[in-house]
Amino acid sequence: MAEINNPMAGQSVLDALIQRSSTPPRLMGDEAPSHAETERMLKAAVTAPDHGAVRPWRFHIIKGNAREKLGDLFSAALLDREPFAPPSAIEKEKNRPLRAPLIIAVCAKVDPSRAPKVPVIEQIVAAAGAMEHLVLAAQALGYGAIVLTGRNAYAGRVRAAFGLEREDELLGFVYIGKSADPTPVKPRQDAADFTSEWNG
Repeated sequence: MAEINNPMAGQSVLDALIQRSSTPPRLMGDEAPSHAETERMLKAAVTAPDHGAVRPWRFHIIKGNAREKLGDLFSAALLDREPFAPPSAIEKEKNRPLRAPLIIAVCAKVDPSRAPKVPVIEQIVAAAGAMEHLVLAAQALGYGAIVLTGRNAYAGRVRAAFGLEREDELLGFVYIGKSADPTPVKPRQDAADFTSEWNG
């Protein structure tokens, strides 16, 4: 088993975690990760903690013309919710996926038969951890990344398009693209504000 025995490497990982910040799609250009870079991101994603080795994560790569198909799906989902939505709103939904050159939809494929040993919530948390690893890997390779959800992530039409069953979850759409400008790091609250020492 490989070990992290290089303090400098460990420090760079820690710095990346502390400096992580979401990149708005408006700052992303047309340059997408290469196939090899995308594979590296996914390799990092599947190292997330996973109780019981359920491997609940599912990744759907969306690029090129597939982004237009996703936009059609988003606009159809809008019309499911709002049959009389104005043309401007429909067009906005159609264009959402075109804001980044690469989108990876991250889903949790839940196996209820693994409960109660591996509760459903733990399977979802494992997939969410994989999604965070994916974002960090993208940023480590010099790309901007952000997780977006909105009502489309919960729409029945969209869920069905990704083959999800009732117990599964569409956790988010990870938008990835090269940013011309560095993403500013947002001010953080002190971790101490959310921390206490438990003594029983």
